[in-house]
Amino acid sequence: MQYTLDAIDSETLLGRFIKEKKHKDPGFEVTVATKYAVFPWRLGRHSVVSALKESLCRLGLESVDLYQLHWPGIWGNEEYIDGLGDPVEQGLVKAVGVSNIMRLRDAYEKLKKRGIPLASNQVNYSLIHRVPEENGVKAACDELGVTLIAYAPLAQGVLTGKYTPTNPPIGLRSLIYSSEFLAKLQPLLNLIRDIGEKYNKSPTQVALNWLIAQGNVVPIPGAKNEEQAIEFVGALGWTISNEEIHQLRSFASKLRPLFGLPFENL
Repeated sequence: MQYTLDAIDSETLLGRFIKEKKHKDPGFEVTVATKYAVFPWRLGRHSVVSALKESLCRLGLESVDLYQLHWPGIWGNEEYIDGLGDPVEQGLVKAVGVSNIMRLRDAYEKLKKRGIPLASNQVNYSLIHRVPEENGVKAACDELGVTLIAYAPLAQGVLTGKYTPTNPPIGLRSLIYSSEFLAKLQPLLNLIRDIGEKYNKSPTQVALNWLIAQGNVVPIPGAKNEEQAIEFVGALGWTISNEEIHQLRSFASKLRPLFGLPFENL
């Protein structure tokens, strides 16, 4: 699946890629998901369909597989949810979802009345950021049959082990993942490495597999190159044991969740 967003030019780049691939291989197929960004100048439910049509133009497609509301607006969220349902009825999308939504159940029920399932809820979720578990969002998604899409599943790269107390991240990430925090993180990283050695997997693959093992979770790490994409695929097709799942959770529970969006709730 290819995820993109109408707030950036990735749709144009992805559209070119799809066009080139189809030219070489007419049978080429790709699953595409994009988002509706709630900008101040986008008002009312009709803006959702209008924005999607612009996205489809950039992508060179007649429809996409998943269309998500990127974040809740300051006001008018009921209209945005209504707007999500419109392109489904018009055949422009196969499924719709939300991201960082304030009222998940309300969105679910509103779409359900039109016979439209809420397919996904995209939130910040990783081994060291388990707020969706703590605030009931994960349980609600499981109950309602809404797939939880986990962004930042590697905690901005921290769970790969590439950062250390003497080599912390720079920029804004340094404010979230300080040298002090990274020192406290080392026991968890050591456990991740030990588990990885058992399965001949990297820390990245173990951290992603832990999320997948929670059930009804699709992590979406960002691949910067082909090598990373191949590594991410290595998180599939195997499962850590229940004991290891609990061990990782136990070690991670000693670390305080660092960053999340305040509107991740029901």
